[in-house]
Amino acid sequence: MSDSSLPVSPIQSYLEELHAKYQPLREGAVATYIPELGKANPDWFGICVVTCDGQVYEVGDTRQHFTIQSISKALTYGIALQDSGKDTVLSKVWMEPSGEPFNSISLDPSGRPLNPMINAGAIATTGLVEGKTTRQKVNRILDTFSRYAGRQLTIDQDVSRSESETGHRNRAIAYMLRNFDIFTEDPMPSLEAYFQQCSILVNCHDLAFMGATLANDGVHPLTGQRAIIGDYVENVLSVMSSSGMYDAAGEWLYNVGMPAKSGVGGGILAVLPGQLAVAVFSPLLDQRGNSARGIAVCREISARYHLHVFNSATPSLSVIRNRSSAAQISSNRSRPAEEARLLREHGSRIRLFEIQGHVTFGPAERVVRELLAGADKAFAYILDFSRVPQLDVVSSRLFLDTFEALAAKGIWVHVTRSHHVSILKRSARRRHGSTPPAYLAWEDDADTALEFCENRLLESLGDRRSSSMTVPFEKCELVEGLTAAEREKVWRLLTPRSYPKGSVVFEAGTQATELLMILKGKASIGLTLPNGLSYRLTTCTPGMTFGEMALLDNAPRSATVRADTDIEALSLSAPGLDLLMKAEHAIHAKILTNIARNLAARLRKRNAEVLSSHL
Repeated sequence: MSDSSLPVSPIQSYLEELHAKYQPLREGAVATYIPELGKANPDWFGICVVTCDGQVYEVGDTRQHFTIQSISKALTYGIALQDSGKDTVLSKVWMEPSGEPFNSISLDPSGRPLNPMINAGAIATTGLVEGKTTRQKVNRILDTFSRYAGRQLTIDQDVSRSESETGHRNRAIAYMLRNFDIFTEDPMPSLEAYFQQCSILVNCHDLAFMGATLANDGVHPLTGQRAIIGDYVENVLSVMSSSGMYDAAGEWLYNVGMPAKSGVGGGILAVLPGQLAVAVFSPLLDQRGNSARGIAVCREISARYHLHVFNSATPSLSVIRNRSSAAQISSNRSRPAEEARLLREHGSRIRLFEIQGHVTFGPAERVVRELLAGADKAFAYILDFSRVPQLDVVSSRLFLDTFEALAAKGIWVHVTRSHHVSILKRSARRRHGSTPPAYLAWEDDADTALEFCENRLLESLGDRRSSSMTVPFEKCELVEGLTAAEREKVWRLLTPRSYPKGSVVFEAGTQATELLMILKGKASIGLTLPNGLSYRLTTCTPGMTFGEMALLDNAPRSATVRADTDIEALSLSAPGLDLLMKAEHAIHAKILTNIARNLAARLRKRNAEVLSSHL
């Protein structure tokens, strides 16, 4: 490729479109009930998506720090579950949605807060975190949050002081909880720890990794550190689903469909278990205290990529069953030694991927990410969909967007064995009409696609032996190493043959009487399978020999040979070969050596392919 830069991911491009679309949005206002929060710039706006294996897509102010605020409630709930146990936590804080604002005093008749996402429940939850003093609790929370983020986090002391100085309602809630014995001792150390946990500084990038850690069963995708015991992840995500967006929780679950938590600092965190997390930062809040831009962005991302948690499709993490290249697996076309050498040297630029499983957004993202990451060294991609039982419209669009991005860099894509998932081809037709774009090809099998890509690669290297050219007799493989005098003796035994395109050269089951050297044209050797379909064993081009095996062991032909083009060839008959064996031992030995060398090369090729397919 002339341009070595990588193509832009269609996911990244879409996030940039969303950012540009909602940057002008001025609905809502910056929170001011905590004075320090009112200093936020209303133009700050960042979007970050992180997958379960740590791939990052981000745009805008994703490294701008802000305080985590109420998003901390979900993570602290997980700490409380680990430190105090589920039974104790549920005896102090229930898990029913309140349908009321975040600062509401929603208690059941026993005085127990209805869920850990409202302030009353969150203050009680902080009280269940290990530690007697404020500092002990804060250290425990800060250490865990840092594990979630993958870096050491700190506290904004100015915001913490501002929260404490204005937190009169929360003090009243804390003492009310003490009255109902939710707290059995002074609640103030826990309340001060709560103020500080809300004041932990994060950015949108951190927030997305925190969500990806939850999506990844509690393990940070990059550091490998566990932030929460896996058994409690589902409990955290459950309360986020039912109560994370307060009195907008039902509407959120219906329209967006991901467990989520918002904070008045402007952050929104949404988690799709097993796949990814979406974080949005924008301080402009709607009337319910949620980021206005964040709500809009999450709704659009979820709708575009079908990220609703109740989407019935089951994604496969091991979406790529096998990876190989044309340096490991070549097509069934037999090639001259020089072409074979070039393919061994440069064939790694033709990459083959065998896709498997139900492909939704998450698995498709992993495939296209790998395609884009290798684009700087790729010549062509071949994608085999034979093991994909289901492909949704979102994945189809993501694949096609990626194919276009690759085409812009001069990389062709061949899609093979995809008839049963016709949505991909239908999507391409809707996009491009009945004539497919030049960069996208649809093949019945990977071998056909591989041969085509090999030919194009050899042409780009300036060394392809075309079937339309004529190879002189002395350049044929069968007579390699023979002297001019020896070739002259062989020449006297040869008979010219011609075969029109489409004709049968040798029929399976017939007795072998000759071998052929192709001078011009192309012939395919194939088997007829029990189901009636044909399978191509190999294709012979100018300079190649075929029909020699049945001639040597005096057995019926095991395969049928057809002329793919008009063919000009030279025939060496069985009596002619016998004559060489009796009268010209040196010539006969050299011919047998050449035959053995070519057969050995085919065997090595097949061995390499078997080994590659089992890596």
